[in-house]
Amino acid sequence: MRAPGRIPRRGAAGASRRILGLDGLRAFAVLAVLVYHLAPDALPGGFLGVDVFFVVSGFLITTLLVRELRRDGKISLPKFWLRRARRLLPALGTVVVTAVIAARLIEPDLLVGIGRQVLGALTFSSNWLEIAAGQSYFDHTAPVLFQTFWSLAIEEQFYVLWPVLLVLILAVTRGARSRSTIALVGALVSAAAMAALYVPGADPTRVYYGTGTHVFGLLLGVSAAFWWADNPRILGGGRVRRWLPFWALAGLVVMMLLMRSDATFTYRGGIFLGSVLALVLVLACADATGSDPAASKGAFLRGLELRPVVWVGERSYGLYLWHWPVILLVQAVTGAQVGTSTWWWSTAAAVVITFGLTAASYRWIETPVRRDGFRATARRVRSSGAVIALIVVAVLAAAVVVVTAPRVSAAQLAVEQGQAALAAAQQDADDKAAEDKAADDADAEDKAAEDKAAEDKAAEDKAAEEKAAEEKAADEASAPITGDQISAFGDSVLSGAAPAMLSKFDGIQMDAKPIRKWIDAVPIVEKAIDAGTVRDVVVLNFGTNGGFQFEGSEAAVRKILDLIGPDRRVVLVNTVGVSYWVPDANKQLADIVSEYPNAVVADWNKVVRETPGILHSDNTHPNMEGIGIYADTVEKALATLPPA
Repeated sequence: MRAPGRIPRRGAAGASRRILGLDGLRAFAVLAVLVYHLAPDALPGGFLGVDVFFVVSGFLITTLLVRELRRDGKISLPKFWLRRARRLLPALGTVVVTAVIAARLIEPDLLVGIGRQVLGALTFSSNWLEIAAGQSYFDHTAPVLFQTFWSLAIEEQFYVLWPVLLVLILAVTRGARSRSTIALVGALVSAAAMAALYVPGADPTRVYYGTGTHVFGLLLGVSAAFWWADNPRILGGGRVRRWLPFWALAGLVVMMLLMRSDATFTYRGGIFLGSVLALVLVLACADATGSDPAASKGAFLRGLELRPVVWVGERSYGLYLWHWPVILLVQAVTGAQVGTSTWWWSTAAAVVITFGLTAASYRWIETPVRRDGFRATARRVRSSGAVIALIVVAVLAAAVVVVTAPRVSAAQLAVEQGQAALAAAQQDADDKAAEDKAADDADAEDKAAEDKAAEDKAAEDKAAEEKAAEEKAADEASAPITGDQISAFGDSVLSGAAPAMLSKFDGIQMDAKPIRKWIDAVPIVEKAIDAGTVRDVVVLNFGTNGGFQFEGSEAAVRKILDLIGPDRRVVLVNTVGVSYWVPDANKQLADIVSEYPNAVVADWNKVVRETPGILHSDNTHPNMEGIGIYADTVEKALATLPPA
C-alpha cells in the first residue's frame, strides 16, 4: 500500500541498523513478569514488565514500517501481517497444545474455561473474552492456564489495525511533529480512560485488560518512533543523555518494588508513568543506535548488550508464553506454599523447565518458520512421517481435552458440596426442632402436674444442686469443647471444609458462604447476636478475599470481637494464598487478636506451609485430605482457649 506524504529516504538515523539494547529491555521486562508471577510479594509491581513490552513493540513496529516505506516507497500490509504470523503463531500454537495436554494429565482443574481461552488465543481476543467471562487477572484463587494471553491479544490487535492507521496518518499529515502528536494524544486519551473508568476498591481487570484503556504504552512507542525518524538525538547530549536512562531504570525498578495492583495510583497515572520511564529507556537505545557508533559504547548500552541478556531478550516472547502454564503445572504437582523449602526447589524447577522449553521452541519451531516461512518449513516436516504423526496426534488430543474439559473446578465442587452439607445439617436441625416442639406440646398437660411436684422437691434438692453445679463447672472448664457449644461464621474456605467440621464437631452451628470479606462479616454476626443464636464459642474464618485490603477491614474485625463480647471465646482462622498481601494480613490479624484475652488464632497458614498437597490447584481451598486437617487445626486452637 503506497502512502502519500511519505517520510524522506535520507536524513533519518538508524535507517537500517539494528537498534541496540531493545533485546536487553525485553529481557528486563520478561524477567520482571516472571518474578511477579512466581512471588508477587517480592515484586508486587512486576506486572509493569508488560508495559515495557508495549512501549518497545510500539516503537519497533512503527520504526520497521517507516523504514519499509523509505526503502520501497510503500508499505506491504500482507507481508507485514505474514511476518507477524511467522513470529507469533508457531510458538503460540505449540504452547496451547502442549499445555492443554499437560494440564489434563497433571491437574484437570486448570482446564476450567479452556474452550474460551483457546478461542481467545486463536482470534486474538483473549482480553475481551476474559472480561466478558468476569475473570480477574488479580484473583490468585482462580488460576487461568492462559491468563497471560491478555497482553498478547492487545499487541496482536495493534498489529492488525496499526499498519492501516499508519498509512492513513501518513496520507493526511506532513512532518514528524504532527504525526508524533497524534500518537501522543491517543496515548493520553487511553491513560485518561483507564483513570476515569477505574473504580477504587473494585476489581481493576476491566481497565487493565481493555484495549482502549491500556494501549497507551504502544502509542507512546509509536509517538517516539515518528519523532525519532527525523530527530536522531531526542535525549540530547552530555550528562543528561548519559545519566537519564539510569535514573529511568532506577525509577522503574522502584515502582516495581513498591507499586501494588490494588492501589488507586496504579491505574490513575502509575502504569502510565511506568510506561513513560520505559519510553526513556527505549529512546536511550535509539539515540545510541542513531548516533556515532562510538557513543553506543556507554555503560547503559553495554549492560543491555551483554550476551546472556540478549539471549534472554531474543527468547522473551517464548519465555512469556511458557512461564505461566509451567508455573501452574509445577505448583499443582508440588502443592508448595511460598517461602517453604519445597517452594524454593519447585520454583527452581519451574524456571529451568520454562527456559528449557523456550530454548527448544526457539531453536526447532520459531526460528525455522521465521527464517524459511510456513511453506518451506511444512515441506521439511512432510518429509518426516513421525513428526507429522506426532503433530496430528497432539492437535487431536488437545481438541479432545478442550471438548471434554470440566465445567467447574474441584475447589468449586468442594465448596458446593460444603454448601449442600450445611443445608442438610440445617434441615436436620429444623426437623429436630419441629419434633421437639410437637413432643413438648403433647406433654404440656403432664408437665403442668409434674411442675407442682418438682417445686416441692426443688427446695429439698437446692443445696445438693448448688454443690453439683460447682463440681460440674469445674469439670466443664477442663472438658473438650463440643460442637453444640460452637457457632462458626466464614467464607468459601470454611464452606469447603464444612463436611469435616460437621463430622468432627457434631451439632456445630455454621454459617459459611463464598466471597465474604471481613467487612461483610459484621452484619452477619450482628444479626445472629441480635437473634440470640450465637453460642459460647465462636469460630471466624474470613479474609480469603482480600484480607485487610478493603477499607474498614481492621475496624470490622474489632467490631465483631466487641459484639461477641468477653464472655464468649473466639477462634479466628488465618489466611493462605499466593497474593502478596497474605503475610501482612496474617500478621495484622494476630496483632488484633493479641488485644483480646478471649480470642486465639488458628494458624492454618502455618499448617499448609508445613503440609504440602492439602490444597486444591487454586492454592487456597483445602482438598479432601485438607478439610480433615483444617478441622484438626481448629480443634487444636479450641484447646488453647482460656477457660470459660
